Amino acid sequence: MKKSNFVAMIMGTIGGIFSALGMVMCLESDFGDFKIGVIMGSIGLVILLLTVVVWRKMTGKAPIRFSAKTIGTTLLAVIGALLLGVGMCLTMVWGNVVMGVIVGIVGIVTLLSLIPLTKGLAWR
Repeated sequence: MKKSNFVAMIMGTIGGIFSALGMVMCLESDFGDFKIGVIMGSIGLVILLLTVVVWRKMTGKAPIRFSAKTIGTTLLAVIGALLLGVGMCLTMVWGNVVMGVIVGIVGIVTLLSLIPLTKGLAWR
């Protein structure tokens, strides 16, 4: 394993843990501390963003250029993840199974549309 991949794996794990703990602390009333959850989640997101910067620098890749396609792709990914999450919440939390499955499938299709958008279609 390359050093850059190892560092990215460790930083991504730490960022994911902070982000997940922050979300749990915000959503679970047992913890009772919403503010600390927001702080921990924010720290996790910052670490995850730093992971991308550090990994690209260690592998010698150029920094990410922000273009309309990059911003559109990112927005589509966020919308797809949110739709999938809302579908899961509708199903598991609010007991609305039919609507939850429909919204979840729309989220999955949205996320799957990212593959041809970013990689293109190879017709052979």
